[in-house]
Amino acid sequence: MFTSNATMSAVIFALIFVVIFFIIHFISRYFEYDSDGKKVIVINRGLLLSDHFNYRQRVVEFDKKDLIAYSFKNYVIYRVLTLYLKDSRGGKRRENFNISLVNRRKRRYMRQSLKKIVKANKKAE
Repeated sequence: MFTSNATMSAVIFALIFVVIFFIIHFISRYFEYDSDGKKVIVINRGLLLSDHFNYRQRVVEFDKKDLIAYSFKNYVIYRVLTLYLKDSRGGKRRENFNISLVNRRKRRYMRQSLKKIVKANKKAE
């Protein structure tokens, strides 16, 4: 196909398969958002190979009063939720979450919830 050499074609197909697998492995993450109660819980964990290797799990739990700001960034096939939180020393820290597989309605719900929390925090200051 690509070349007249069958071995070279097999190597090219194998490399393309590996590249596609790593792109999907990087992008595909399970995302969970819960803002009920006084705390907000955000969980991000891998979908592929997550049963055996749990190194991709990330859980952030914080009080609603600690949320300073948030932002959604949309790239071509990759979406990111960035949360800006107060840390224990009075500074701020940034937490990034992959939300590529979250549908539009759930992103709208998260945006409304986060906007309400930030607005309440600014009013309380």
